[in-house]
Amino acid sequence: MALLLAIETTTRNCSVALFQNDKLIQLKEKTYEDYSHAEFLTLYIQEVVEKAHVCLKELDGIILSKGPGSYTGLRIGASTAKGLCYSLNIPLISVSTLNVMLLAVSKKEEYEFYCPMIDARRMEVFSLVADKKNNEVREIRSDIVDKSTYAEFLTDKVLFFGDGSVKCREIINSSNAIFLEGISPSSRYMGVLGFEKFIQKEFEDVAYFEPYYFKEFFSLASKKS
Repeated sequence: MALLLAIETTTRNCSVALFQNDKLIQLKEKTYEDYSHAEFLTLYIQEVVEKAHVCLKELDGIILSKGPGSYTGLRIGASTAKGLCYSLNIPLISVSTLNVMLLAVSKKEEYEFYCPMIDARRMEVFSLVADKKNNEVREIRSDIVDKSTYAEFLTDKVLFFGDGSVKCREIINSSNAIFLEGISPSSRYMGVLGFEKFIQKEFEDVAYFEPYYFKEFFSLASKKS
């Protein structure tokens, strides 16, 4: 049995989960408007392990949501995860934030295409497009969304979700565009991909790992918009 701690800080949701293999056993998360992750992340980690009646030295690995997303959030999550891996001598496992969102939604909804979105700024989002078998048909991009951005996929039903999709509803004007609300990056969904990588020993080099910032000015630009 592997005991894996998952950390998600790519958006305003500060989220920590504990998994036994890929089974969720504890979760603590809250959305902060002012990116208070630095203040609360270590407290959440301690609370999660205490509620599970384990201690940090029993962990077998750290799963980190690597982005894209907020520069501030990613930096805090990565530094915390790397510090734990160094001190506990355990592996670091990174998972794509958008792929985790995709897996969580595609198990419950059935459409031809899926487009998870993370809000960037103004009319910009981080997104990818995948088919109903979870194969990426368009890689992660930073999109300034207009009515033509996803037109090539809208000959079929496309499910848009994530906090970035909310502002796109009126712009993506198609009967084939379906919008699912209430989906945000969360550590609760990271167990499956994280445990798969743990089994395959797909570990990061802790000394050189950098999260997928994509655009380093995202968090500052968001505050100005």
